[in-house]
Amino acid sequence: MASSSSSSHKNRSPVLTLFFVTLFLLSAFIFIFIFRDRDTNLISESDLLLLQTPPLSFPAHTPNETQTNQLIQQLEHKEREIEPKPESEPEPEPAIATDTKISVNDSDETQAESEGEEQKTVVGKSDENDRKSESDSDDEVAAVKQQQLDCDLYSGIWVKDEANYPIYEASSCPYVDEAYDCQANGRKDSDYTRWRWKPHGCDLPRFNATDFLRRLQGKKVMLVGDSMNRNQFESFLCMLREGLHDKTKMYEVHGYKITKGRGYFVFKFEDYNCTVEFVRSHFLVREGVRVNGQGSSNPILSIDRIDKTFRRWKRADILVFNTGHWWTHGKTARGVNYYKEGDQIYPKFDAVEAYRRAIKTWANWIDHNINPKKQIVYYRGYSSAHFRGGDWDSGGSCNGETEPVLSGSILDNYPLKMKIVEEAIQGMKVPVTLLNVTRMTNFRKDGHPSVYGKNVTGLKKVSTKKQDCSHWCLPGVPDAWNELIYANLVLQQSSSRG
Repeated sequence: MASSSSSSHKNRSPVLTLFFVTLFLLSAFIFIFIFRDRDTNLISESDLLLLQTPPLSFPAHTPNETQTNQLIQQLEHKEREIEPKPESEPEPEPAIATDTKISVNDSDETQAESEGEEQKTVVGKSDENDRKSESDSDDEVAAVKQQQLDCDLYSGIWVKDEANYPIYEASSCPYVDEAYDCQANGRKDSDYTRWRWKPHGCDLPRFNATDFLRRLQGKKVMLVGDSMNRNQFESFLCMLREGLHDKTKMYEVHGYKITKGRGYFVFKFEDYNCTVEFVRSHFLVREGVRVNGQGSSNPILSIDRIDKTFRRWKRADILVFNTGHWWTHGKTARGVNYYKEGDQIYPKFDAVEAYRRAIKTWANWIDHNINPKKQIVYYRGYSSAHFRGGDWDSGGSCNGETEPVLSGSILDNYPLKMKIVEEAIQGMKVPVTLLNVTRMTNFRKDGHPSVYGKNVTGLKKVSTKKQDCSHWCLPGVPDAWNELIYANLVLQQSSSRG
């Protein structure tokens, strides 16, 4: 029995030893797996070496202490062999994922993270390409805008554009009064409505009535001047009307019909909460009367006092001024007992000098009453007349003209009044944009009402004694002036955002 017990004890001893050695080795493996330093997304070299290392073989017989020590040394040696190498700069991954994948004990989460990183790389580079493309496009747009900003919008030619002009049909707009409604008054030709202004070196932004209305949203636009500005005012209304879906939401707030006898109109655009107004002021300075010794009254013009309608001007966000044609004839041109400064009425005064002082009075008023941070000011330049054989009141005519002037000295005509305006604007504190339409109107001898300033359709013979070669048929030349206002707004607002 003792011998059997001793034998059993001897048989259990090697088994226990092998059990503890195996337990030790498993603990070592678990320790290495848990506490090793590895990348969360990639399988480290140490993991691969551990997984590729063949299992250590143990002798079939029970190891003694020496053999156990040898096994422990062998394990330590293997640990030193699989010790991770120092981290180096990772190689850049390809933008498109390949089919080669490390799948040794990779969980679904690790694989998804890896694929997510690859997808981010692809999307990131795609976004970068999109941004580069957008940047290139923005650069091109910026280059065009810069070209337009650098371009002289008022030096150019008229180009026939039957596809896009007129912007509105003559019969479609109810705001053209009889004096400018040439088609309704019997004019047969219509080519004068199909010309587009093209500056040298650039193109005007294509007119968009809806966009124009959006830019005017919540604003008051006011045209202040003589009948030439009323001509432009009616064009303005017709052009903006084209951008309305519901045209009943545009109306004159007082219910007035446009006629030359009335000097104040306010048109409301309900959907855009904006108004377009006309204020008559022939000279921009104050008209008055004086009573002579015989009790007769005579007109006078105070060239040092602003026009009495100035209170209305202050309410506007965008102002368009003009004066000119009334300075070229009659009492204004003669200057006898007409011009006044202070309390003095000049017996005789030069009309050009009077114009210079009147423009200076207007410029001073603008400088002291307009806030350039909130208001925009335009001055629309002198519009050319085309009388042949006389003036407006002395037999001058333009009847029968159907094409613009293509050559001749008239194209270079630039009146002294325009040089006076330029000098005044250059000396102002408040910025004023000069809509210098003089040279562009020099071409357009074909655009005037001529004998079609009143309805002659029922007459057997049309009188040619008195013709209007100063104003313009609508649609027609004033549409281009309003296109210039639109272009200036587009370019100025784009520049301020840039």
